[in-house]
Amino acid sequence: MKITVRELKKVLENALLNEGKMEQALFEYEFEELMDELLESLIADKDDYLFALTTHKNDITGNEDTAMVLIEPTGTVYINEVARDKLKEVWENSYERNIKQLIPDFAKQLYSGEIPINGIKTV
Repeated sequence: MKITVRELKKVLENALLNEGKMEQALFEYEFEELMDELLESLIADKDDYLFALTTHKNDITGNEDTAMVLIEPTGTVYINEVARDKLKEVWENSYERNIKQLIPDFAKQLYSGEIPINGIKTV
């Protein structure tokens, strides 16, 4: 049974707002092959950072796992909890507000089978 948008919102809130655990294996499965493409997109769009996240039902636990990547133009890559912490640092006092605004769209994208990718320009 496919997870609902509402359930996806809860999974994302847990991972991004409640310090939930993220899965290295899911990062490797979803993002390792995309890294060059993500870096090219970051550079082409002249963003300061790019982050993407995904979820997937764990066949063993039945839980929805989450993975995240954040990339700098230098090619530096932050994975999962480290990526979340770096995004908090980048967004300083606006992290929670920004994430709460983005989660509904991210959940819809994940529900439709897309990986949410977000470029960030800093001031």
